[in-house]
Amino acid sequence: MRSATQLGAALLLFASILCAVPAGTAPGAAPPQKKEYLSVAEADKIRDAGATGPRIVLFAGFASDRIKKLQYEFAHFDTTDQKRTDRLNGLINSYAGCIDDAADLIELGIEKQDDIREGVKAMQKGIKEFLPYLQGLAANGVERETYKDNLEDAIEATQDASKDVEKTSKETTAPPVRRKPS
Repeated sequence: MRSATQLGAALLLFASILCAVPAGTAPGAAPPQKKEYLSVAEADKIRDAGATGPRIVLFAGFASDRIKKLQYEFAHFDTTDQKRTDRLNGLINSYAGCIDDAADLIELGIEKQDDIREGVKAMQKGIKEFLPYLQGLAANGVERETYKDNLEDAIEATQDASKDVEKTSKETTAPPVRRKPS
């Protein structure tokens, strides 16, 4: 009789443990949402940067990396490659994510009154290169139909970021220059 009560207690304990496990941790469940377009090292750099301005610079650099990878993909275009469409769309989406996050950080930096001048300069420089390249792809890119929708989104994100950057650069003034005591 004692073993039956021990078995019952063990089953009751097991059932209570199963009920206590959150639904999100079940096998096959999606992990907590993270920015899928950033590598672990890139996410660490963003986290370690701390301030808003340096984070904007990092996102602008990551966007530039995605553009360079796109240029490489198109320079080495292989029509027999089964995964090229996925890679192209992934790079374009990743680029758009970096640009969107940088634009969001610009707004946050303005709101928090952080020093974001270097980040704004990095975005200005990058957008001058990114936008014409993306627009050229939209007009003359190889197999445009396979990445057209994502490319349109990336162009729109870049244009929106460009407006934010221009507005911010006009409104943001340089810090006061301190004179050396005489």
